[in-house]
Amino acid sequence: MTVKANVTLCVLLWPTEGNADLLREYEDDVLALVPVYGGRVLSRVRALPGQDAALPSEVQVIEMPDDDALAAYLADPARVALADVRDRVVARTDIVRVGAVPHGDQTS
Repeated sequence: MTVKANVTLCVLLWPTEGNADLLREYEDDVLALVPVYGGRVLSRVRALPGQDAALPSEVQVIEMPDDDALAAYLADPARVALADVRDRVVARTDIVRVGAVPHGDQTS
């Protein structure tokens, strides 16, 4: 029997110019689909006003049960139907697979 490992992603998002609010609305819509595939949004934070535009405006940590669940989420028809919105409001997305750092390994 093969045990599938959780997939944890750190997602960094930059909006197109003047579209930070629309990016937030788009992300509200697509992140609502994550639980349908057994996933969880572990963290979602936004940059404070006045931050350097070279930095991401939103950072998310998302956990999915496995790669199959992630692929199904990415192919969800409701998510795919919003591709035109994504293309208008998201200038850049960086996705990094991450893992938890055990508490004993953290440095101050």
